[in-house]
Amino acid sequence: MSPLPAISHTLPAQGLLPRPEIVSPERMPFRTPGVDGPTIIGQPNEVAPGQAPSESFGNLLGRMVAEVNAKQNVAADAVHALQSGGNVSLHQAVIAMEEASISFQLMVEVRNKLLESYQELMRMQV
Repeated sequence: MSPLPAISHTLPAQGLLPRPEIVSPERMPFRTPGVDGPTIIGQPNEVAPGQAPSESFGNLLGRMVAEVNAKQNVAADAVHALQSGGNVSLHQAVIAMEEASISFQLMVEVRNKLLESYQELMRMQV
């Protein structure tokens, strides 16, 4: 006896679940310049066994560091433009700074996990 299927069919009819047509980017009531709308995430790309990945791990890390650096530069440019009276709103500058900060924190955490993994491999006995 499972009441969940019956409940899940009645929730959209009562307006309790988000409908895809409401949150689609075309129906957004407003747009903020410089802020992307929601993106639809598809299925992850799968690599078949024995198939070489398209990008090496070193290149992937290098690209991620370059993206974090680019976000830091965009945030610095936004703050500089805001301080010099440019055509940048305070909100855009703060959003750029937070995005750069969060991406930097993520990069540091990935580095920490990689370092922990390396240290764990070094402790293994052969």
